[in-house]
Amino acid sequence: MPDKTVGEALREAAERLSASSDTARLDAEVLMAHALATSRSSLLLNRMRDPVPEIFAALVDRRMEHEPVAYITGSQEFFGLPLAVGPDVLIPRGDSEVLVEAALAARPAARKVLDCGTGSGALLLAVLANLPDARGVGIDSSPGALAVAQGNAAALGLGNRACMIPADWHVPGWTAALDGPFDLILANPPYVETTVRLERSVAAYEPASALYSGELGLDDYRALIPQLPAILAPGGAALVEIGHEQAEAVAAIGASCGLSSRLHRDLGYRPRVLEFSTVS
Repeated sequence: MPDKTVGEALREAAERLSASSDTARLDAEVLMAHALATSRSSLLLNRMRDPVPEIFAALVDRRMEHEPVAYITGSQEFFGLPLAVGPDVLIPRGDSEVLVEAALAARPAARKVLDCGTGSGALLLAVLANLPDARGVGIDSSPGALAVAQGNAAALGLGNRACMIPADWHVPGWTAALDGPFDLILANPPYVETTVRLERSVAAYEPASALYSGELGLDDYRALIPQLPAILAPGGAALVEIGHEQAEAVAAIGASCGLSSRLHRDLGYRPRVLEFSTVS
């Protein structure tokens, strides 16, 4: 009996994965493209009759256990940039691109950018890639995340404009190592309520320290936002991602420390980002 072709293996894998994934066929195609070291488009156009690479079955088995595809392949695209990802960092989501778009529109002439909780570096690197005269700092309390972010900066040719340093906004004096103030501050802090039950692919694999923030999901906003005015340049803007039910509460935290806010919504018209600026 002839060996199975890529096309046949994809059909079988998609059927298996349908029990654990809402995007079973896409998952199978991305994993097969990774196994073949090719692009998904090239796979679909040119490789469907090829023999199946030996590693494909193991990749499908990992996905059957709900491991995110991005962790299996080690990469995720964000704002058109290929980023390395792993268990030390959250997987960048398309909804977070709203923050990048809002930041670029808010301060297109920004020269100094700070990314609080940089993770993979997604937000900072996307902004710097579109602001060629800007330099930026990414902070994170996770050494593993900082290593991923610095690697991504180097891989994208942004290593000379992006510096990743350890810092924790819960620790007094964390801003001392920063060369502020900043024209743009970006932040996607933890904001999931500790009582929320997340999907297994998130809860079992993505770093809990980057997800959860107290019973109401507001602990990190309460710690970080009051410290922003001291490091925000005159006329600067701070863009903060929020949960879709948190806009009013987070805006109130900003207002209590002299920041006005503007809401930005994602493609699903859900509240996604608050743009803070100092009240004139």
